[in-house]
Amino acid sequence: MRHLLLIVLAVAVAAAVACSRPSQIAGTAAAEPSPEVRLGQIPSADPQKYTAVRNMKNWQNPYLIVKADGVGLLDAVNHEEHLLKADELPQALAKLPSSSWPYGRVVAVAVNGTQTPADEASVRKNRGVVAGTLESLHVLINWVPSS
Repeated sequence: MRHLLLIVLAVAVAAAVACSRPSQIAGTAAAEPSPEVRLGQIPSADPQKYTAVRNMKNWQNPYLIVKADGVGLLDAVNHEEHLLKADELPQALAKLPSSSWPYGRVVAVAVNGTQTPADEASVRKNRGVVAGTLESLHVLINWVPSS
C-alpha cells in the first residue's frame, strides 16, 4: 500500500511539472512583442520635423529603396544598405532603436532609378507590397525621387 501511495504521488508530481512547461514556453513567446506593437510605441509622424528636410542626405529616419529583388534599408549610422525581402520589412523596422525615429513613425521611400525594363514589373510589385505593409503598420510614407 505504501508503494502504491508513493507511485501515485510521483505520477502526480510528474504531471504537475509536465503541465507547467507549456505555460512557461507560452509566457516566453508572449514576452516578445510583435513588430506592430513595437512600431506602435513610436510617436506618430511629426510633419514639422521632416518636411523641412530638403537634402535626403540629412534624413534621419529609416530610408527604404524599392528594388526588383527586394527592398534596401539604409543604415544612416554606418551608411550600409541591407537588402530585405518585403516580408522581412516589419521585423527589420521594429528592431531599429527608438533613436532611429526622430521624426516619428515616418520613412522615406525611393524607387531604384537604375532598373532594366525587365525589372519594371518586379519593382512595381515590390513598391505595392512595401506601401501596403507600411500602411498596415501605420507608418507614414514620405515618397522621394530616386537619386
